[in-house]
Amino acid sequence: MSITLSTKTSPFPYASIAIATYTQKADINYDESVDGVTLEFEGSQISTDDEIVAVLANAGGLAGDSSKTAAYFELAKTLPTLTAIPDILALLDSLDNHLAYRTFLVGHDITAADFITWGSIKVAPKFIGFLKNGQQYVHLLRWMSHIESLESIQATLASLAAAKANKARSNKTAAGFALGLQNAKEGHVVTRFPPEPSGYLHIGHAKAAMLNQYFAKMYNGKMIIRFDDTNPTKERAEFEETILQDLELLNIHGDKVTHTSDYFDQIYELAIQMIKSGKAYADDTEQLQMREERGKGVASAHRDDSLDDNLKHFEEMKTGSPEGLRWCIRAKISVDNQNKALRDPVIYRCNLIPHHRTGDKWKIYPTYDFACPIVDSLEGVTHALRTNEYRERNAQYQWMIKALGMRGVDIWDFSRLNFIYTLLSKRKLHWFVDSGIVGGWDDPRFPTIRGIRRRGLTVDALSQFMLAQGPSQAIVSLEWDMIWAINKKVIDPVAPRFWAIVKENSVFVTINGGPPAPEVRTLPRHKKNPDVGEKKTIFTSTILVEQEDAISFDDQEEITLMDWGNAIVRSKTTGPSGDVTSLTMDLHLEGDFRKTKKKITWLAQPSKDYPLVDVTLLDYDYLITKKKLEETDDVKDFVTPVSEFREEAFADANVGTLTKGDIIQFERKGYFIFDGTAEDGKLEFIRIPDGRAANLASKAGKPGVIVEAPVPALGTTADADSVPSSTMYKVQKIYGEEPVKPVSTTKMYAVSNVYE
Repeated sequence: MSITLSTKTSPFPYASIAIATYTQKADINYDESVDGVTLEFEGSQISTDDEIVAVLANAGGLAGDSSKTAAYFELAKTLPTLTAIPDILALLDSLDNHLAYRTFLVGHDITAADFITWGSIKVAPKFIGFLKNGQQYVHLLRWMSHIESLESIQATLASLAAAKANKARSNKTAAGFALGLQNAKEGHVVTRFPPEPSGYLHIGHAKAAMLNQYFAKMYNGKMIIRFDDTNPTKERAEFEETILQDLELLNIHGDKVTHTSDYFDQIYELAIQMIKSGKAYADDTEQLQMREERGKGVASAHRDDSLDDNLKHFEEMKTGSPEGLRWCIRAKISVDNQNKALRDPVIYRCNLIPHHRTGDKWKIYPTYDFACPIVDSLEGVTHALRTNEYRERNAQYQWMIKALGMRGVDIWDFSRLNFIYTLLSKRKLHWFVDSGIVGGWDDPRFPTIRGIRRRGLTVDALSQFMLAQGPSQAIVSLEWDMIWAINKKVIDPVAPRFWAIVKENSVFVTINGGPPAPEVRTLPRHKKNPDVGEKKTIFTSTILVEQEDAISFDDQEEITLMDWGNAIVRSKTTGPSGDVTSLTMDLHLEGDFRKTKKKITWLAQPSKDYPLVDVTLLDYDYLITKKKLEETDDVKDFVTPVSEFREEAFADANVGTLTKGDIIQFERKGYFIFDGTAEDGKLEFIRIPDGRAANLASKAGKPGVIVEAPVPALGTTADADSVPSSTMYKVQKIYGEEPVKPVSTTKMYAVSNVYE
């Protein structure tokens, strides 16, 4: 089931989306082109809030007492229409009194009545106003606060906020891309993507590469992939290969591949030209002093040296002699311009390390700021796409072009991409690799192209996300939920469905009425997409289910075995620890699956002819515990203690046909990407986030994961009364150590505490 609605739907169906998220019985799709709200259910469409809530409540076992619940559904219809203040106050009093001794409106658990009533109050501004300003409704406020504190409700409200933000962003994006590139001519646009061959590409580079390709295709132009190899200290030939492979993973292909080093001779001659025209000079000012002088707007002592001296020093630099190593060449732009990028920047410096392409031919190399505009002009680039962190240097870029009398290039700015809990610094990522915290540059926790692709992010989703950001100039740290939600929409229609059962404490179930011998049936891999193919499912009289499911069954409860039919629980055996050790069920194929609360996956008992496959399910947390590290932060202080989680499971034999990189869904568990066969022979599957807040939250303390307790500090002791170890971060109590007695205005009679 799925709910489709617009963020502008009025009155907004809070109850529908809240119960959909709580029960997980329906996906929520925001589509700004639709009016109202629609639930797709068994081939029909339901378009009223109360009917949707009723259907989902029934599917999720939250219907509650039908007679009492019906009264609240009627109340929800009239509540938003009330305008007379006496009527509003009377209803608030009634609800507050009703909740004085109750946690929920009907019964002891949350039901449809709570969702429909909460949703109706949310869309009634006057009710909300009286609740916020009237402290006498303490019980009703407590109930409202409890409903909205539920993790699923918080996720619902967060997804709505994200959808509204995305709508606004999309509107701006469409307008921005409609404007296109300035001075662009069909068939003549040339863009370039200029990575430095000093590491692996990350998701920030992906945006630049995709936008360059996007505009080149938009105007039927060309894109150049140019390696900016002007710093032999950091660059390696092997990184060029990995970058091209990374771009291949993104389906990005340049019309040609070039190197800045292809133009070293021309750049050198242009530097000579600048010196001769009085627009550049040689300087031997120490680096720290030069930085200080540029900051204060103080001219270098060599700024007005003679032409002969400047050329002599540049020639000395070219030889790489000890004397030459002391000097650099600076552009003679300004001493005290308000834009500090224009304060005589360095354009040439010495480096004796052999270049990976030119060897030891050169001992001097141009800076990026000098070489980039020159090579852009020489290669026919019409539009240079740059992140807006370079904006102050755009004037410097244009000055270089003008000073050398070269063909002009238009600059198009876009915002740099940043994500919360994510490092893009090569230096910090290197530290994680060198420390052995991650397995390499393709680790699924890394924001590298290899890392995010290995975790299951598709090129389609990445492209949609990048283009959705548009020409925004805002520098913000984005949440990961949107990109993974887009990815889910891409993979869900084509991901084949399989089953997996967690090994730990799994339970064998005897099925009375099951086949006396194993039966093999052919079923679709995807019920809604026959093109995905077929799979073989084994049916036997003994099956395997998960402990979590088994322990939830009531005696004589009717449940649904997915892809088979209903069965009735007849007996349940438990061990000393309370875990279920065995079950017996009667097959009841005449039963109606729509009336059962529990629909479970299962696997046939393994045999020689029909074995199960050992698999490992992997899940990951963020590598750091702080949303955004500051420059002064030491990354070592913010490393997540445990960021990889492994769970052993059985899977049906159909997974044996998969190849590395295939994306599937283990039903009732989520989407996974097949990562290959491990050294122990087990197939490894990496969980793909689906954009839900619960799946993107920290997984520290996940059941089944052992996290060592911190060692007590010296001088402290641990005793029987000490607080149990926890994976949560310790913070001070916001109310202090003294017990707090809540004081509130209430209409109830004061009574003594029975425990005092």
